[in-house]
Amino acid sequence: IGPELTQHGVPDALANPTLELHDQSGALIASNNNWVQTIIGGIITTSQVVDIRNSGHAPSDPRESAIIATLAPGNYTAIVRGVNDTTGVALVEVYALD
Repeated sequence: IGPELTQHGVPDALANPTLELHDQSGALIASNNNWVQTIIGGIITTSQVVDIRNSGHAPSDPRESAIIATLAPGNYTAIVRGVNDTTGVALVEVYALD
């Protein structure tokens, strides 16, 4: 979460975040920039827009990033970057969806 942080008084929020998900070996398994546009690749094989909307956790700002993934037990790393190497404050939220 980046742009939405400004409405909560967080200074220097990341204006346009991109999200990467890496497996325990460091391999990129999913990425997203702008949750309303799915990036197909890795473990993401179909559009996620409807699933994200129906999850109850859809961001209100289309510039936010979001990924829904079914993961095997193990260690994973989420990396948030600013598009075009911009910088700022971001927050990663992880939910167990059933």
